[in-house]
Amino acid sequence: MDKEGKRLFKKKQYLEAAQIFTDAIALIEAQETRSSSLARQYITLVNNRSAMYEKGGVPDLALEDCATILAEDVGHIKARMRRLRVLESEEKWQEALVEMCALELKFMQDNRDKIRMGINVTPPVPHSKLEEILQKVIPIEVEKQMKINDKLAEKERPLPSKHTILQLLQSFTGYNTWMAAAAKEGSVETLTKQLETTKDPVKRASLLYKRGRRFAYDRDFMASRRDFEEAMALGVEDLPDDEFARLLEWTGMVRHWSYNLDGATKCYERCSDLEPLNASILVKRAGVKMDSGRHEEAMALFDTALGLDPDATDALLHRANLFMLQQKPVEAKADLEHCLQLRPDNLLARLRLATVLMATNDLEGATEALDKAEQVDPNSSEVHSYRGEMHFAQGQFVEARAEFDRASECDPTSATPYVNAALALMNTPPAPGKVPDAPEAIRLLEKAIEVDPKFHAAYVHLGQLKLSMATDLVAARKVLDLYDRGLEHCRTPEETKDICGMRILTLAQIDAATMLKMESFGMQ
Repeated sequence: MDKEGKRLFKKKQYLEAAQIFTDAIALIEAQETRSSSLARQYITLVNNRSAMYEKGGVPDLALEDCATILAEDVGHIKARMRRLRVLESEEKWQEALVEMCALELKFMQDNRDKIRMGINVTPPVPHSKLEEILQKVIPIEVEKQMKINDKLAEKERPLPSKHTILQLLQSFTGYNTWMAAAAKEGSVETLTKQLETTKDPVKRASLLYKRGRRFAYDRDFMASRRDFEEAMALGVEDLPDDEFARLLEWTGMVRHWSYNLDGATKCYERCSDLEPLNASILVKRAGVKMDSGRHEEAMALFDTALGLDPDATDALLHRANLFMLQQKPVEAKADLEHCLQLRPDNLLARLRLATVLMATNDLEGATEALDKAEQVDPNSSEVHSYRGEMHFAQGQFVEARAEFDRASECDPTSATPYVNAALALMNTPPAPGKVPDAPEAIRLLEKAIEVDPKFHAAYVHLGQLKLSMATDLVAARKVLDLYDRGLEHCRTPEETKDICGMRILTLAQIDAATMLKMESFGMQ
């Protein structure tokens, strides 16, 4: 019967061949007991029938036979590869990803010794196939997660960390003027008392605007946002002096921080209508366009701002960022050098110039730029972070770690140095017979999340590290909980994609290991 089935297969009479194999399988199933050789023959016949169903265009039956085989032999490569092909053909990407992970885990398990000895072994399916399938799954899951986050944010969208917001504010030359004005307008307590005794909408809007700025001065940015939004909701435009324009500007900023890009754009555009010659507003509008991925529109706004004021340092500084995103270091360098001619004390411009010079392998120039930045602010955390990144790029991991630690000492509220220190530590070659200090790296990454729960890179690196150290699947599942926490704090599609991708792959690996009846990934 087996020969007859194969004869029909060669004639491409796949379903007729499947029937022959079915008849043979029925004979074995009728036996009360099966010897080991009969059990092997049974699996062979079911596998042959599964192949006929696949060729004959009956995928559901092919998958049923694969399930029968894998119930007897979880590591049956042909059944798993067929199952992968059928799932791909039906665009069942999540299940296909799990199957691909199972194939990889089985391959690594069977060839562990050869891999450790450096012997070249070829997997049944190239790793590129996993990446291909993963890219099919990620957009689907990212869309689901973004909908969840949007629903959670309906009441109040999350803000970046205080450190990040301060960096954004300080990137504008008007920062010191804004803060000085806020300090003079009275304390939160004083302004609150005035609000409690005022019902006039115009006066309330003015007081809310002033208190919002005072909250920003006190670095209570959530309260600041609430005041600006409440003032806007009053719908009052006839405020004293230029207060309504400034209210629009500040509301645009807090909406931008919240990644409410459409809301930010509406405020900034209304502000531009009131003050068409205000180059700073055009720069802020360009920043929203950059975050929206609309780089051509952002460039047009920068050009308009510099047309109004060729020496607008804010426009030069932020346009340099856009040039770097567009991989135009020459143009970025020119803008930053122009900015520094106008404002030699502009710390951010010096730091970004160092980045441009590092990117073009001008390490001497980058070092000089950082030295000058340190003269501007000897206690700048950013200067030490940039020095650390320069050492890291050159493979000087011990020196990089020292600079990152110094950056953390200068500003314990910045998450970036903790993450970078962990990466430097894990990349430092250990002493003979030793392994990298993973527990210390985990401590640093957990500290980064502690100081900034929204710092998505910390979740990505911490998850990868903990997964690599997981001794069992219980520990591996805890990594999923970590990624879930990170996803709750994601503000942009890019951040969501990073963590979502890691979570999807981790879950697929856990499911695959469970199917293979493995207790761990065998990574230790």
